[in-house]
Amino acid sequence: MGKSLVQQQFGVHAAAYATSAVHAQGASLKRVVELVQPQAHWRALDVATAAGHTAFAVAPHVAHVLATDLTPEMIPVAQGVAAEKGIGNVSFETADAEALPYAEASFDLVTCRIAPHHFERIDHFLAGCYRVLRPGGLLAVVDNVVPGGTQAEAGQYVNDFEKLRDPSHHRCLALDEWERAFVAAGFAVTHTEIAAKRMLFLPWAERLGASAETIAHLRGLLLDAPGDAAAFFRAEPEADDIAFHLDEAIVIGRK
Repeated sequence: MGKSLVQQQFGVHAAAYATSAVHAQGASLKRVVELVQPQAHWRALDVATAAGHTAFAVAPHVAHVLATDLTPEMIPVAQGVAAEKGIGNVSFETADAEALPYAEASFDLVTCRIAPHHFERIDHFLAGCYRVLRPGGLLAVVDNVVPGGTQAEAGQYVNDFEKLRDPSHHRCLALDEWERAFVAAGFAVTHTEIAAKRMLFLPWAERLGASAETIAHLRGLLLDAPGDAAAFFRAEPEADDIAFHLDEAIVIGRK
């Protein structure tokens, strides 16, 4: 049911991801390229590409990028953005992030940005990435993270908040969970960092078609968040909207 829900949710709203500022212009796009230092001869794989923004950030620096997504409706959207940008070394196909259908040691770089919180089996995703990378290859994951450790209750509150807005949301991990998962899959973690990203509530809440009732409920959860969750969100009025924060992590591992 999980994968079909993801396909349903993102199929209907695929076009919105071509212009979403969080996805198209996020600071992590440039930062990932800076950190992995892609080389001209590399073959790269971008998993759960959505409208292709991460693939397009990597493409000028490598020989070829294969951009994949579980949702078929995302592919023509990404192809259209590639055509608009005049990017010719990216190809597109549907593929399941938790069952990558590619041969062992096929890629020098695998990227996945703002998507793993939809994956039910992070271990399967990471194992597949490890398998398709060449020895010495890099995996760069960017995703929202939640408080962990002694603040795990706040992390659950944030995940519940996210899932109310997007039923296909599975779970954001805490950074330490990502680090342990990378190591369990065989990767040497070479870099981690977290950056806060400032969101406007209404565009965030409306992007996936939430009802007016759900948006009102979300607003209440944001404004009435308890303790550590309130400190995480740092919500404040902005014009006719509410600004709040989410944390986005970059985790890089080497095979």
